[in-house]
Amino acid sequence: MQDFSQAFQLAFQLVLAADEDLVEIIGLSLRVSLSAVAIACLLGLPLGAAVAMGRFRGRMAVIVMLNALMGLPPVVVGLFIYLLLSNAGPLGWLQLLYTPTAMIIAQAVLITPIVAALSREVIEQLHQEYAEMFRSLGISGPRAVAALLWDGRYSLLTVALAGFGRAVAEVGAVIIVGGNIDHLTRVMTTAIALETARGDLALALALGIVLITIALSVNAAVMTLRLTASRYAYA
Repeated sequence: MQDFSQAFQLAFQLVLAADEDLVEIIGLSLRVSLSAVAIACLLGLPLGAAVAMGRFRGRMAVIVMLNALMGLPPVVVGLFIYLLLSNAGPLGWLQLLYTPTAMIIAQAVLITPIVAALSREVIEQLHQEYAEMFRSLGISGPRAVAALLWDGRYSLLTVALAGFGRAVAEVGAVIIVGGNIDHLTRVMTTAIALETARGDLALALALGIVLITIALSVNAAVMTLRLTASRYAYA
């Protein structure tokens, strides 16, 4: 028990002292995850809006596929991206394997279906509410999409935060395509796994404390945005 207490004490000291290695790992984790969320939103929000507002053959199949893809196994995604980016793969000439860019791609592939599926639900509900008004005003296409995206901005921000929470906690895919290389592709989740295996519990616990803090902050932000959205809706 004394060893564990010492490990916790050292972990808090690392966090409070802003240890250089700790800050580097956290910074890379945030950069990779935020970049992946930005890409996922650029792809997922228009896709979700198109499926929500469109009426086309096979629409239900697309919805079912988006919902199913929300549960993509991370290691399978990592393997798929690895095969694409390896020297023998079709994108091997880009030399992206074992780089932060490869990790961003893997995380973006994982969370784009989440963003698309959740935003589809938000926008479809808003579209049902405003469809009649849009028809009476002659608003359609991009203008209607823009109006719905703006009206649902608080709910869509919670979707983005949900994607970020999923990305920052990811380990399976990023360790396959990133390789967990020190000072290059080591992020919080992969570093926790490595340092625990090494027996360096202090650094692993320090990273765990930061990761839990981020998770709690994301959930608090989601709750705040939902309350804000509710007040806005009844204003």
